[in-house]
Amino acid sequence: MTPALVVTIMIVYFGVLILISVITSRGADTNTFFTANRQSPWYLVAFGMIGSSLSGVTFISVPGNVGKIGFGYFQVVLGYLVGYWVIIGVLMPLYYRLNLISIYTYLEKRFSFWSYKTGAFFFLVSRTIGSSLRLYLAATVLQLFLFDAWHVPFIVTVATTIVLIWIYTFKGGVKTIVWTDSFQTIFLITAVCIAVWQITGRLGWSFSEMVSTLANGPYAQVFHFEDAASTQFFWKQFLGGAFITITMTGMDQEIMQKNLTCKNLGEAQKNMFWFSITLVVVNILFLMLGALLYLYSAQNNIPVPASSDTLFPSLAVHELGLAVGIFFLLGITASSYASADSALTGLTTSFCIDFLNFKDKDEATKKRQKFMVHVGFSLLFLVIIVVFKEINERSVIDAVLNVAGYTYGPLLGLFTFGIFTKLQVRDKLVPFICVLSPVLSYVISANSEAWFGGYKFGLEILVLNGLITFLGLALTSRKSDSVVSL
Repeated sequence: MTPALVVTIMIVYFGVLILISVITSRGADTNTFFTANRQSPWYLVAFGMIGSSLSGVTFISVPGNVGKIGFGYFQVVLGYLVGYWVIIGVLMPLYYRLNLISIYTYLEKRFSFWSYKTGAFFFLVSRTIGSSLRLYLAATVLQLFLFDAWHVPFIVTVATTIVLIWIYTFKGGVKTIVWTDSFQTIFLITAVCIAVWQITGRLGWSFSEMVSTLANGPYAQVFHFEDAASTQFFWKQFLGGAFITITMTGMDQEIMQKNLTCKNLGEAQKNMFWFSITLVVVNILFLMLGALLYLYSAQNNIPVPASSDTLFPSLAVHELGLAVGIFFLLGITASSYASADSALTGLTTSFCIDFLNFKDKDEATKKRQKFMVHVGFSLLFLVIIVVFKEINERSVIDAVLNVAGYTYGPLLGLFTFGIFTKLQVRDKLVPFICVLSPVLSYVISANSEAWFGGYKFGLEILVLNGLITFLGLALTSRKSDSVVSL
């Protein structure tokens, strides 16, 4: 993997993305940027969502984490499946019936101004931080493969990755994203399959021998029912996974924006169903890859890096041959960019619709302000990534899920309260309740071992956060007959 080869691969790869952007953005206006004119084929959306939902976090951190928790992450994946089906049955019908562009306008219809702005604000905070951390992985890998050899500072690497995203998304928006995500998903899935195949061959196993070895090996444990206080306890992981999906997908503008580009509710539900099934299979592949990486390292006396996130990259670059190295580079690039580009588009959409009131402006003003917002979020990504590199002391997947537990909780409480009650909130109090909720959740989590006999909060902190928000809204609410309900 010489620098010249890496540069050639990147030029060709991004050349194709830009070509797709040119084709899909012909005649595009701001409506195309935000909704793709609601003409996206459901199967294309479903396939592309695999890449944008998994991201570089799954590609690197999930295999790396196998060394710590075995196949325990599959408990979370099962929860994801349930969460997707809740979205299909509860949230999608609501969004399509109200014909939403930004899903947070539901909060304005159901409650009022401050609830709407609070929901949109928490999405902006959540997705900006989460997507920046995901993009951090792509920049790290590019630094390893290419820029270290040229002694280029990390901040220049980050800036380069963000500029590339901006170039192919700034005009076509979500219409371009639907197509580029599908293109990038091909490389993500191909990369993990080739890595599994190559490592299996190097270990001298047939496919059936590999499956048998993994099923009976040291990383095979999936379910953990023995210690309710542990963060790996099944019900914590399962329920945490379900609620993370409901919030980080069903209440997330970035993901739902692509689903809302389908022609009708039925096609959107079909897209989400098949996507959820496929995602389970793909996550199984990543877990198998993780176990193979550790078994290969042990058999060949290769030291395991202190940071589990660097295990797959280091083996792909130095140990597993050129084919794995090339497809690893394509896979991590595809997974990271598929997540980051749709995030940048989703953030731009939310800010323009939710805070700049685009419906009352002419097309020229919309284009100018959309351009400025797109650039602004790109610069914000750059700042967050550079800061995270300086303070990072944990696996990126742990960091992403930890941030999600605190930032998506208020969204969970707001939407749940709106959908399942007929009470009307005291709108001006909503921002204070939604800020107080994650603060109280953090205090409870930090002291849980002392207060609750050794109990440690894991992913279920999201549920606690949402519950505190829900209770705060209930205690300050009043009855109302005129509400938007299912």
